[in-house]
Amino acid sequence: MTDLNDRQNQILKTVILEYIDTAEAVGSETLDRKYNLGISPATIRNEMVRLTEMGYLKQPHTSAGRTPTPLALRYFVNNLMQVKQLPVSEEMAVKEKIWDCRHEVDKLLQISTRTLAQRTKTLAISTTDEGEIYYAGVAQMLDMTEFYDIDLTKMVLQLLDQFDYWQALLARAIKREEHINVYLGEEFGRAHFDALGGVFTWFHLPGEHQAVIGVIGPKRLNYPYVIPVVRYVGELLDDMVGKW
Repeated sequence: MTDLNDRQNQILKTVILEYIDTAEAVGSETLDRKYNLGISPATIRNEMVRLTEMGYLKQPHTSAGRTPTPLALRYFVNNLMQVKQLPVSEEMAVKEKIWDCRHEVDKLLQISTRTLAQRTKTLAISTTDEGEIYYAGVAQMLDMTEFYDIDLTKMVLQLLDQFDYWQALLARAIKREEHINVYLGEEFGRAHFDALGGVFTWFHLPGEHQAVIGVIGPKRLNYPYVIPVVRYVGELLDDMVGKW
């Protein structure tokens, strides 16, 4: 991947943060007006053209602005993003929701998935290597602009019944050994999923079993917030049931 200079990093990060917030293509005028970048509008425009040529931005046909590509979002997650510290009050709120179910794996996963959906305002999913799938937040998914595309929404909802797909995702997550896995666009392994993003974590279950829990949403997920929430839920579940 091409290294970007400091100015390009600054502009790309700002474009992505604006896009995460608005779901709309971002123009150079917006960056000049809303952000104190310390560079001229002409320089912003030139750098955005360069970032487009490099594959980090794309220009929708119906807009003069630009949106980040999955390549840009991957670069953002790996290099530019500042993950937020989850407040202790929020950690406690999550823990209180699921603590009473800690000795019943099925109920624990149901409540944890529902809690994750509520916290992230996305579609949350969990699955075990024994074949159970839990999900919550379908209605919240339908509130997001990207899912006004009925074909995309239909394809995502069809995934909820495809046990083999989630088994493969779980296996990939464990093989990577990283406890946080971010998926963008084609990384979901499905055609026409360019608009999607997801964050998943895996954890241990009793009897040397494993499970995965995470969220799917638009590729403009609020990763600085979603990642620590998913991580905390996964660590909590691992601590609760992985040591039985």
